[in-house]
Amino acid sequence: MSIEAEIELLSRMVATPSLSRQEGDTATLIYDYLAVAGASPRRIGNNVWTVSEGFDPHRPTLMLNSHHDTVRPASSYTRDPYAPTVENGRLYGLGSNDAGASVVSLIRTFLDLRAAKLPYNLLLAITAEEEVGGEGGMRAFLPMLAEEGITVDCAIVGEPTGMQPAVAERGLVVLDCVTEGVTGHAARGEGINAIYRAMEDIDRLRSYVFPLTSQVLGPVTLNVTQIDAGWQHNAIPDVCKWVVDIRTTDAYTNEEVVELLRAQVRWSTLTPRSTRVRASVIDTSHPLVKAATELGGRTFVSPTTSDMSLMYDFPSLKIGPGQSSRSHSADEYVCLSEIEEAIDMYRRMLLNLKL
Repeated sequence: MSIEAEIELLSRMVATPSLSRQEGDTATLIYDYLAVAGASPRRIGNNVWTVSEGFDPHRPTLMLNSHHDTVRPASSYTRDPYAPTVENGRLYGLGSNDAGASVVSLIRTFLDLRAAKLPYNLLLAITAEEEVGGEGGMRAFLPMLAEEGITVDCAIVGEPTGMQPAVAERGLVVLDCVTEGVTGHAARGEGINAIYRAMEDIDRLRSYVFPLTSQVLGPVTLNVTQIDAGWQHNAIPDVCKWVVDIRTTDAYTNEEVVELLRAQVRWSTLTPRSTRVRASVIDTSHPLVKAATELGGRTFVSPTTSDMSLMYDFPSLKIGPGQSSRSHSADEYVCLSEIEEAIDMYRRMLLNLKL
């Protein structure tokens, strides 16, 4: 299999800075690539998408999705993160692994099969702002599809998983917590110490056990990750602010998790920054999972979060070339053989898929 075109596209993506919310140039690059290939792309913001030939709303629709935005390069890079370099079968550069390799592999798969007579529609969506869960990425794209009258029945989400099928990932809720007390002079023992009140509530949350446990994801977990109080050594603090990181499961909605925790505290107010990043679980009997496992894939639970967390109304499977351990790291790279393998496996999955 020749993947020269994919290596060239990925190299151009790496050489084009595409930090989240600043990925307009890579959106143009991808749009132009698809247009030259005759795929009739469309664009909303920095999201580029297109559908297979003979799109029929009466057939199921499979979305092929990955993202073209990147995080900022780590300070420990020893290479120019925007200088794509091929050495010893590896392509180095920011975004090569996460998730440029998935982008080019899914584009190739779509272009190869867009005119094939499949029992379902293909929808290719290369989206923006995944790394920050931004309002201009999947959060804007899916409502736009609904306005177009397009229903997505299931999705493949391209992320670096070593082409192993990730059937689940946890959701995320971050709580900003505020505990109030009464200030006073420390030497006189006056006031009510907001830190002590916060410690009491923190201990309540640490010891709380959620009644329900997910069969796939296990229990909901939480950790207090930040705390801030006081302004000088001899004054009793009247406010203590702290942050809780919660990894949610499909046993509860995020909103239910927040209410259960609010009921546990005595002194503090708990305010979620967002409840939109939900847990995602696809049944192992789903045709997408079967198509992957029939090719030798082994299902696992992903430790990382992706745009699967925003796909509330349809099942999704995360699978793509590269390794998660290389993501967001210095001197990021992807193996060219991983891209070749991904294109072959995606193609075989889709040709064997029965929706």
